[in-house]
Amino acid sequence: MSRPRKPRICNCIGCGRVFRPAGVPMGMVERITLAHDELECLRLCDLMGLTQSEAGEQMGVSRGTVQRTVKTARAKVARALVDGAALVLDPSEQESEES
Repeated sequence: MSRPRKPRICNCIGCGRVFRPAGVPMGMVERITLAHDELECLRLCDLMGLTQSEAGEQMGVSRGTVQRTVKTARAKVARALVDGAALVLDPSEQESEES
C-alpha cells in the first residue's frame, strides 16, 4: 500500500483548459492530461527559473517530487507538440484548488 499523496501548494491558474492543434476537431486528436501540479512545476522551474529545491519549498514537497513531476510534465508537453495531440489541463484538480 502506498503512502497518501501529500497536498501540493499550487498558485498557478491556467489561462485555458485545452490546447490543441489549430484547425483539427477535438474529437480527432489524442488527449494528454496535464495535472495541475505538473503545470505549477513547469511554471516555477521553466518560466520563473527557480531551482527544483526552491520550487519544492513553494509547493510544500521535496526536491525529488518536483524533479519527477517536471520530468513527466515535460514529456507530456513534448509529446503533445510532436504528435499533434491536445493538452488538457485536469479540471478536477484545478477546481478543488480554487475552492
